[in-house]
Amino acid sequence: MQKLIIIFFAAFMWHVSVSAEINLKRVEPMFWWVGMKNPNLQLMVYGENISNTKVRIDYPGVSVESVSSVENPNYLFIDLIISPETKPGKFDIIFQKEGIKATSYNYELRQREKGSANRTGFNSSDVIYLITPDRFVNGNPDNDEVEGMKEKPNRNNKNGRHGGDIRGIINSLDYIENMGFTAVWLNPVLENNMTRTSYHGYSTTDFYRVDPRYGSNKEYLELSKELKKRGMKLIMDMIFNHCGSEHWWMGDLPMSDWINNYPDFSYSNHRRTVNQDPHASEIDKRGMVDGWFDRTMPDMNQRNPFLATYLIQNSIWWIEYIGLEGIRQDTWPYPDKNMMSEWTKRVLEEYPEFNIVGEEWSLNPAIVSYWQKGQTNKDGYECDLPSLMDFPLQSAVSEGLKNKEEWGSGLIQIYEAIANDFLYPNPGNLVIFPDNHDMSRFFVQMGENVDLLKIGVTYFLTTRGIPQIYYGTEILMSHPGSEHGDIRSDFPGGWEGDNANAFTGKGLSDQQKSTQEYIRKILNWRKDKKVIHNGRLIHFAPENGIYVYFRYNDSEAVMVILNKNSQESQLNTGRFAEVMGGYHSGKEIITSTEIDNVSVINMPARSALIIELYK
Repeated sequence: MQKLIIIFFAAFMWHVSVSAEINLKRVEPMFWWVGMKNPNLQLMVYGENISNTKVRIDYPGVSVESVSSVENPNYLFIDLIISPETKPGKFDIIFQKEGIKATSYNYELRQREKGSANRTGFNSSDVIYLITPDRFVNGNPDNDEVEGMKEKPNRNNKNGRHGGDIRGIINSLDYIENMGFTAVWLNPVLENNMTRTSYHGYSTTDFYRVDPRYGSNKEYLELSKELKKRGMKLIMDMIFNHCGSEHWWMGDLPMSDWINNYPDFSYSNHRRTVNQDPHASEIDKRGMVDGWFDRTMPDMNQRNPFLATYLIQNSIWWIEYIGLEGIRQDTWPYPDKNMMSEWTKRVLEEYPEFNIVGEEWSLNPAIVSYWQKGQTNKDGYECDLPSLMDFPLQSAVSEGLKNKEEWGSGLIQIYEAIANDFLYPNPGNLVIFPDNHDMSRFFVQMGENVDLLKIGVTYFLTTRGIPQIYYGTEILMSHPGSEHGDIRSDFPGGWEGDNANAFTGKGLSDQQKSTQEYIRKILNWRKDKKVIHNGRLIHFAPENGIYVYFRYNDSEAVMVILNKNSQESQLNTGRFAEVMGGYHSGKEIITSTEIDNVSVINMPARSALIIELYK
């Protein structure tokens, strides 16, 4: 009997030691959904010596296809197949050692929202409001400083954290909606637990967690639901090229090729043309794709199949969990382009009407168009990316409005930029913008000339494409310096005690108020104007400092006139008869002025007119 007791006690203590040996730290994605088109799911499991275990799952409709151990014994990758008949519910993933349970994880398969697969992404009927969350509104001062977060708040530091958060955005939705915006794009909100300069969000340290200084995953979901109540859309900013140097996995990488050029370090050469250049050297190609964007932004290796699957699933997880209508993908040409092609295919496989816009910051439309879905490239490369940021048009508008009217400069630069639309499979799905979080404010670009800003904004809100306006453009936000911290300054009224308040108008100048009202009027008029959303575009070469174009369909036409002249001008419209034939009168929508005879139109100095034409 004593011998049996000793044997039993020894077995019990061995079982305890096995259980204690496995400290399960992460399972990602933490939960998933039934009814996805793709039945495959790969779990990344992280825990001490987890690779030394066997995996068992007993749940109807869920089978373990394979289990992969990798270089680091603290990681295990489990490939599951979830059959179409699988019911939502919870089950234990059991990790065994020598046939004895070492640890377990209670996994959940959730029911998808009704119609989830058929969600409509942002499109040309929308106008996007771009917000840098830390600099917009501080809705919850209690989360400005959070235990465990390295960087503390310092509003006096232009490159520090100022306290804006998701609660502040939720509290501001009345303003955003009343202005006439229909979609919101937030600069990244995921955890950036970096030692300094973490406010911008582009150095992710946890791909499944909202930074607690912005709020929580639940608050992010709340924002999405509040937008949907208003018929508005949410666009998430994602980064696949790099993570933050203080990401949780950087201290214990799954594999040696998880990060490019690690533990050594080299910057990217930023030669984005190598993706298309038929003469590019291999060393330049690798230097572009494998180099680090910044010393604090390790370059992830998307050629690693486990990392590729991790990133693809992470996107689908956020779309499904939050209910996104769009993704803006940062630094599009920097990751491995074949993986990015696969990513777009996988996302659009699950959500056929979804939209994704990529950032290719090139002023050459031939470089930008290489990436758009439907493009026929000489090298045979195919990408399913629906949309791109139209940097060539942004530059042309900025330069064209500033430059002197001569044969090759001025408004003709805008005209010739839009003439390059033949390069794009779908120019109407490009995102167009006067400025964003990485460049000088449009008001600064225009030399703080309010009239030129209004002309430019009018153009972006009425030409082809999907307009995006950066927060504060509507109130002429400016900046004395040129650093990112200067450009991304605090929205007035977003903090208690601010001297000015853009939400109420308190402390704003007359010019700021008039510009805010000007943009509000165009945005709200645009909401229901299908002729602006999807109408054909025809434009006429600028003459005498005036550029004219039309948006039209079979039932209506809108005439837009941009006058750069510093004096009032008269425009004889006979030249535009091929569009205006049959139209005799109109209404200018900004001033609500009726025009009885559109054969001759008086143009105020440095102004834009939007005229609905009547037969």
